[in-house]
Amino acid sequence: MAKRPVATSSDDKLLFETEEPVVDERSFFGGRPQKSAAPNAPTALPASLSRPEHYHGHRERLRDRFRELGDTALADYEILELLLFRLIPRRDTKPIAKALIERFGSLAGVFGAPAALLTEVKGVGENVALDLKLIATVAHRTLKSEIRSKQVLSSWSSVIQYCHAAMAHETREQFRILFLDKRNVLIADEVQGRGTVDHTPVYPREVVKRALELSATAIILVHNHPSGDPTPSRADIDMTKVIIEAAKALDITVHDHIIIGKDGHVSLKGLKLM
Repeated sequence: MAKRPVATSSDDKLLFETEEPVVDERSFFGGRPQKSAAPNAPTALPASLSRPEHYHGHRERLRDRFRELGDTALADYEILELLLFRLIPRRDTKPIAKALIERFGSLAGVFGAPAALLTEVKGVGENVALDLKLIATVAHRTLKSEIRSKQVLSSWSSVIQYCHAAMAHETREQFRILFLDKRNVLIADEVQGRGTVDHTPVYPREVVKRALELSATAIILVHNHPSGDPTPSRADIDMTKVIIEAAKALDITVHDHIIIGKDGHVSLKGLKLM
């Protein structure tokens, strides 16, 4: 090690002390000397980025429960979460599923909601909203196939399920007619009018005219109440009586008028109001 003079004595002899080696202080910040990386060597990801996201294991556990125990083992938000795994592959979808259920009240409410309202939920973009509406359409078509080419009056529960799926969560009133042939088999299902939150204009002449065009011998009237309460109004009852009288003159039978609410339905025939 090098030595340097520090003082002189009375006899002019130099005194020396040992000099400490010089240390590069930059090494203190690294904890230990860093080896120089080889050219073009791949850079390792930080541990926080290289470890699997916490929800990946959750997804597999949820899939396993569904696979082994079926849908009865899962809550509604978990069923929706399973679906969102496919639509949003790199996000934790549990908070999104819960937010959708909270916003629209139920699983049926989510699929029945307009796409514009779905996108108001954080994490749901236009593409996800469109996919949810596509899935809802598949469900509606499936239910409709259950009543097509069958005697509607003998498949009444299927008719109610279909109408409820198609109309219960509409934000505006919708007036729908099921046209039947002489065997009470479904010929056509058509929406005749859309209105406001509490009113739909209905024209009895147009109802009867369309039945004649389709060679229908019977019809079922259906409309929804966006308020959720299916209780018929005086206007609903009066309008039904007018259509019955107009149809009767042309030998067209009105089997029923069903009012759909979010949590149930009402049959005017069942209430003996027609």
